[in-house]
Amino acid sequence: MQGSQLTLGALLKGLRNRNGWTLKQMSERSGIPVSTLSKVEHDRLTLTYDKLQQLSERLNIRMSELFVEEESSAAPTVMARRSIGTLDRAVRVNTANYDYYYLCTELRQKRMIPNLTRIRAKSLEEFGSLVSHGGEEFIFVVEGRIVVHTEFYDPLELGAGESIYIDSSMGHAYLVAEGCEEAVTIGVMSSGEDNLMNSLINIHEERTQDEGKDLAA
Repeated sequence: MQGSQLTLGALLKGLRNRNGWTLKQMSERSGIPVSTLSKVEHDRLTLTYDKLQQLSERLNIRMSELFVEEESSAAPTVMARRSIGTLDRAVRVNTANYDYYYLCTELRQKRMIPNLTRIRAKSLEEFGSLVSHGGEEFIFVVEGRIVVHTEFYDPLELGAGESIYIDSSMGHAYLVAEGCEEAVTIGVMSSGEDNLMNSLINIHEERTQDEGKDLAA
C-alpha cells in the first residue's frame, strides 16, 4: 500500500479531489481555514475532534469515515513509519466523563491506538453504562487514583505508577477514586482488526448523543 493512503491528510485530499473542489471551495463548505486544510493535507497538522465533527456535518459524511482504514490484500511490508505524539497535535475528544487525547492520528492502519485521558467521572451513575469494544487495552495511571470497573471482576483501585491490562470486549469503566478530583492515564488500545479507531469514534458519537438527550430531558 502506498504511503499516501495512510494519513488523514491523504484522506481529505482524496475527498476534495473526488468532488473537484479547490482548497478554497472546501474551506467555504467546511468552515475550516484554507491554511489549516493545507497543513492537514501535507501532514503538518491534525484536527481536533470538534473540527472533525464540523467537517462531517458540513460535508454530509459520517464522522467515522474520517477514520476508516482501507483493507489491503498485499503482504505486510516494512514501511519504517514513525510519528511523534504531542498534545497540541492530538485529536481531542471532550465528554462529560473524560477528556481524550488520541495521539499519532496522522498514521493510518495502526494496530495500536495510544491516548492520554483525563478522568473526571466519580460514580457509575454519572458514567452510565459500561463501555466495550474489540481488542485489548493497557492503562497506566500517571496522576491521581482511579477505580476500574469491569463486567466480570470486583472494582479495583489503582494509583500513580500502577497499571492494568484488560480484554476490551468486557464491559469496563474508569472512574476517579474517592477524594480525587481528576486522574490522568496513558492508554494503548489494540486490535487485530483495522477498524478500531472507527469503533472508538462511533462510541464517542453515541455517548455524546445520549448525554445530549439526558440534558434535554
